[in-house]
Amino acid sequence: MTRLPIAALVTSLLLAASAQAGDAGAVAKQIDGMYPKLDVIYKDLHAHPEVAFQETRTAAKLAAEMRAIGFDVTEKVGKTGIVALYKNGAGPTVLVRTEMDGLPMEEKSGFAYASKAHATLDGKDTMVAHSCGHDVHMTAWLAAARTLVAMKSQWQGTLMFIGQPAEEIVAGAKAMLDDGLFKRFPKPDYAFALHSWPLAYGTIGYNSGPVSSNSDAIEITFKGRGGHGSAPDKALDPITIAARFVVDVQTVISREKDPKEFGVVTIGAINGGSVGNIIPDSVKVRGTIRTYNPQVRAKILAGVRRVANASAAMADAPAPDVELITGGAAIVNNDALVTRTEGVLKQAFGDANVARMPAMTASEDFSVYANEGIPSMFFFTGVYDPAAVAEADKPGGKPIAFNHSPYYAPVPEPSIKTAAQAMTLAVLNVLSK
Repeated sequence: MTRLPIAALVTSLLLAASAQAGDAGAVAKQIDGMYPKLDVIYKDLHAHPEVAFQETRTAAKLAAEMRAIGFDVTEKVGKTGIVALYKNGAGPTVLVRTEMDGLPMEEKSGFAYASKAHATLDGKDTMVAHSCGHDVHMTAWLAAARTLVAMKSQWQGTLMFIGQPAEEIVAGAKAMLDDGLFKRFPKPDYAFALHSWPLAYGTIGYNSGPVSSNSDAIEITFKGRGGHGSAPDKALDPITIAARFVVDVQTVISREKDPKEFGVVTIGAINGGSVGNIIPDSVKVRGTIRTYNPQVRAKILAGVRRVANASAAMADAPAPDVELITGGAAIVNNDALVTRTEGVLKQAFGDANVARMPAMTASEDFSVYANEGIPSMFFFTGVYDPAAVAEADKPGGKPIAFNHSPYYAPVPEPSIKTAAQAMTLAVLNVLSK
């Protein structure tokens, strides 16, 4: 191995840092110049959200924008997903994912461009909102694509930008994979995705290793025998069985799981009965399980099933119908890719604004791509005024709305610019000549 003299090595490192700083400046300039157009796109996407696997308008809009940039676009991959390819010589293939779906909920941000959209979901009308920031992600995704094409003289390889449906129900990534994503199109050498987070805009968070949780859904039907509320001895009350389960299942967390390990069981819905003086025949309980560790996941799943059956047995009731539905797996960031990328981000945004952070307890199906053996990195970008974030961090300070809140309200321009710049630099770093 040839060893460089110290002076030459220092010069080489300084030149690399100078090139990275130059890239960051050029990227920021490109995105600043296109921002008026991005603002229009963002507000249109925000005002017209669509729920999982119904993102037809959204997908068509993204497809049209990507074709205008020069990408070769395939639509209806995994039902409503899109795949956009841009080939620029020999080199790695880099996947950049954005999600497209909104949430079935009413927005209460108060913005002039707030969503008033409706959708039909499970046969019922619902309002829809981008209360998880997917509109920020899509706009930044478009900006990164446009910037990378504008700077194509500085890199070689293939861009594989995918618009994924149904992230909110952790089903879209699998749908795209099942539809031949890595058979009909190149299998990437690297994969990136980002997510807006209630951090200060201009800041970036990430981690090496797990960055999200495993997700499993609980669907349990407790069975009883209906009757008059005044004569419970003549009936078999499934409501009391369900209530016992809701309380007792928490002992799996507090008494069976290692307290140093993360694990959550939340019951989010109990449906049964019609009026106060009728004991129903059955009650349905729905919830979610979140974990990081596979062994903890298995322990909690077994505990939930056992407690459900025991709750029914204690009332001498029929065995419940227990469905524990596998959702998303934890995203595990590739350490080498994280280490490679963080230097570039720190150079561009400053050490104080780029930092490792604990894994989130929410779940994401970006893990589907990573689990195909693709070195991947999932990171977070801030969306709130730094002063508001600082105030929220004070004891008794005014809290800021979290993702999925009807009041979730990113500040558009700095949030989109940070996300777009960070993603562009991450991709450039693995494609540069």
